[in-house]
Amino acid sequence: MLLTHYEEIAAVILFGIGLTMLILNRNMIKKIIGFSMTDSAIFLYLAAKGYISGRKAPIVENGITAMEAYINPIPSGLVLTGIVVSVASSAVLLALTVRLYKRYHTLDLDEMTRLAQAEEAD
Repeated sequence: MLLTHYEEIAAVILFGIGLTMLILNRNMIKKIIGFSMTDSAIFLYLAAKGYISGRKAPIVENGITAMEAYINPIPSGLVLTGIVVSVASSAVLLALTVRLYKRYHTLDLDEMTRLAQAEEAD
């Protein structure tokens, strides 16, 4: 049974690695990479669940209109929309990281917090 669902297993492993990076790393760039990995894992899982062996993409050919001949297009649409949102989110996060680095000269979140609190105290 495990060998028949290897896409889902890979998605769960990738999600776990990404979530671990988000939680355990203090470096902003590593957190953004972890965020991207979790997004990719979700996209992989949705794509794997949306595929049905033996069926084709939902493009009517040769007059075949039976639903049983085609895969469900909704997971594919969700993945495409998610990819666009993920790229935009990653761009905003990277821009914010650049601004924070220019201000605090570090990518460590704990150090940034300490420096920000020191600025407030002054």
